[in-house]
Amino acid sequence: MSRLDSFIRRLSAQRDILNSVADDVRRLDGPVLELGLGNGRTFDHLRELFQDRRIIAFDRAANAYGPSMPSTDNLILGEIKDTARQYIGAGASLAHADIGTGYEEKDAITLTWLPEIMAGVLASGGIAVSGLPLEHANLQELPRPSSVKEGRYFIYRRR
Repeated sequence: MSRLDSFIRRLSAQRDILNSVADDVRRLDGPVLELGLGNGRTFDHLRELFQDRRIIAFDRAANAYGPSMPSTDNLILGEIKDTARQYIGAGASLAHADIGTGYEEKDAITLTWLPEIMAGVLASGGIAVSGLPLEHANLQELPRPSSVKEGRYFIYRRR
């Protein structure tokens, strides 16, 4: 599969999963957290899905496309493993992370801290959506929409 096809499938999976969990997330209180703002595509989609919700984005640097940039009070800059840790206990309704690199050795390092943060920032019953698998005792994997192939993207509920 070409890198372009892989990218399209990843973004389609991301969109399909976020759309599929939107009603569950709306039934919960708490902010939405976007770990990895990037150019702001997913942040923009989250704003459409959760118009009445505070959405806090994390990234190393502000590189999002202008209209997709969060307000300064909803943008946390620095190393995500450090800045997001400060939000453990925030009671988020949704935490989304698409910060995988495709390099197994780099992603293995991310997976030493990401599951703990994702589980920690969520309220009980909150939803974690991730491009990387999250193995954590407080996260229960949920079924994916039929459009998302196994191993492409992951959904969890905080126990």
